[in-house]
Amino acid sequence: MRAVQCTQWGGPELLKVVDVDLPDPGPGQVRIKVAAAGVNFPDLLIIQNKYQMQPPLPFTPGAEVAGEIVAVGEGVEGLRPGMPVAALCMIGGFAEECLAPAAACMPLPPGVPATLAAAFVLAYGTSWHALRDRAALQAGETVLVLGAAGGVGLAAVEIAKAIGAKVIAAASTDEKLAVCREHGADQTINYASEDLRGAIKAATEGRGPDVIFDPVGGRYAEAAFRSIAWRGRYLVIGFADGEVPALPLNLPLLKGASLVGVFWGEFAKREPKQNAAGMAELMGWVAGGKLRPRISKQYSLDEVPQALTDMGQRKVVGKIVVVPG
Repeated sequence: MRAVQCTQWGGPELLKVVDVDLPDPGPGQVRIKVAAAGVNFPDLLIIQNKYQMQPPLPFTPGAEVAGEIVAVGEGVEGLRPGMPVAALCMIGGFAEECLAPAAACMPLPPGVPATLAAAFVLAYGTSWHALRDRAALQAGETVLVLGAAGGVGLAAVEIAKAIGAKVIAAASTDEKLAVCREHGADQTINYASEDLRGAIKAATEGRGPDVIFDPVGGRYAEAAFRSIAWRGRYLVIGFADGEVPALPLNLPLLKGASLVGVFWGEFAKREPKQNAAGMAELMGWVAGGKLRPRISKQYSLDEVPQALTDMGQRKVVGKIVVVPG
């Protein structure tokens, strides 16, 4: 089968498409014919040896897929060949077929396109875990979403609205902010042209947001945290800006605020029942029209380096997917 392979640490231009053999699924695994694979910022980090979890070389990147099960390993129950699923595989997704843990597979309802399903698992799973589970977001609270036009950012906007919160979306261009408003944002901030602290103060009438959702890190983190409400929760999602910020620890003390880490992949592995409940709630919101994942572009396997380059250069709005066929 054809697969994208990382043979040395570095940028997307070093990736190669090669023919490889995929082993049969082991105990607790399934083998999936990949119809579509989601592209995420961790896919860029992992090939640069910068992610929390690093596989040995060589490996195939790609953390989430949708497709059809073609084989199941020993001990797998409830899944069978021919069943359409979305799955979190962590690596291996940018290929014609991949292996995934059975516990990380979600059967797809009839009529859900593979491209939508492949763009759903990681972004919406992460944002649900962050807002619903880690922040315990309540209806009527205010959420500030940084990097709001990216995959997890738009998911956070939609999920916060589904919960009943007020959403302030922050992004780097007016075009991106227009997309955020299309997906439910109540107010927007262009942090490339506006003073972030001043804009947050104006948007919240001086009170500050109850929850800050931050997948960006870097230069905006301290300004955002200084603006948080009393008893606020600051969600550390990731560092798309490329810099891990160093926050003065007197800030959470002064605001009675919490810094809350969000690592959805580890949550899904350690707490599979809670994760399954989250996925069920998400699918219910999809069926009810409350969530509308935005797929802005599709790429082939040969175009994976370009997809990851676009991701790294912050050119992606919503989600992008790889279609092996």
